[in-house]
Amino acid sequence: MFDVIDFLERMGQDAQLRHASQDEVGLALSSAEIDPELRVAILARDEQGLQALLGQDPFCCLINPAKPDEEQEECDGSCEDGEEKKNDKDKENDKRKGGD
Repeated sequence: MFDVIDFLERMGQDAQLRHASQDEVGLALSSAEIDPELRVAILARDEQGLQALLGQDPFCCLINPAKPDEEQEECDGSCEDGEEKKNDKDKENDKRKGGD
């Protein structure tokens, strides 16, 4: 299996090979020790077939953004600064209440 991974890596790094014709890719495959089923999938540019032959399951990722009406606080990594600012605001509010 390492030979096919090495070949696919080489194909991804070489723009000429990546965009080569089926005959040119076949010629490059002839020098690699790759199973015939894998060769057929590579030549056909059959991504799903290649994944299945390599035992790779499909990968799915879902990102669920917050609803637009929900207010979100973003952490800038300075939690201590945020706490100090909150304390400063609390002190200001106390002064205002005391001065009323």
